[in-house]
Amino acid sequence: MIKIGMLTPSSNTILEPITYRIIADTPDVSVHFSRFVVREIALSDKANDQFRDEPMLAAAALLADADVDLIVWNGTSASWLGLEKDRKLCAMIEAETGIPATTSALAIIEAFEVLGVKKLGLVTPYTADVSGMIRKQYGELGYECLVERMSGISVNKDFAYVPETDIRLMMEAAAAVEGVEALAVVCTNFHAASMAARLEEQFGVAVIDSVSATVWHSFRKLDIGAQGVPLAAKWGKLFLCS
Repeated sequence: MIKIGMLTPSSNTILEPITYRIIADTPDVSVHFSRFVVREIALSDKANDQFRDEPMLAAAALLADADVDLIVWNGTSASWLGLEKDRKLCAMIEAETGIPATTSALAIIEAFEVLGVKKLGLVTPYTADVSGMIRKQYGELGYECLVERMSGISVNKDFAYVPETDIRLMMEAAAAVEGVEALAVVCTNFHAASMAARLEEQFGVAVIDSVSATVWHSFRKLDIGAQGVPLAAKWGKLFLCS
């Protein structure tokens, strides 16, 4: 049995059930979770302090007790705080536990690279300033956000309550913009993953959802056969990229 350990914000309720659904048909793989306190997504010092290293390392140490094969920070904070923060976190986790580590933010960038996309539609539940910072960070990495759609929410637990109809409309509006090659749905507490395959077929763009991209990236890190075609039919064409 291959065991994947995932760190998750304390107020998330979406990523665990979606992750279990994605891996349901993948034999000999299990996923296990550890939480630390995250309640607000904003650019204030108080909000950013939730992502300091100490609580994340403590949560990672609990996963190490389960003898997992990979530790994943399943959250997107480095999308606005900068990828270097996640790279340093991964190095610290690996040094303290001896277990390889990665993150959702790094998964999303790898998905951009593997799919060969540069022009993005950005969809989030966040406020405009957080979304703008994500756009800035992506721009510095060479990815251009041609359109942004957001819910304007800062309370993390409330992201899970955005109606799927609203999310679908945001995704459709972003996908319809001329030049968009892929949708980046940035948040691991947002119910968008199940819409990816249909939106891809309808608009001819790739859909990179944070939760499903993290599973895909974890499979790649562990050299797990992803059963590409069946998974792609449910969760998007990213799963065709082994």
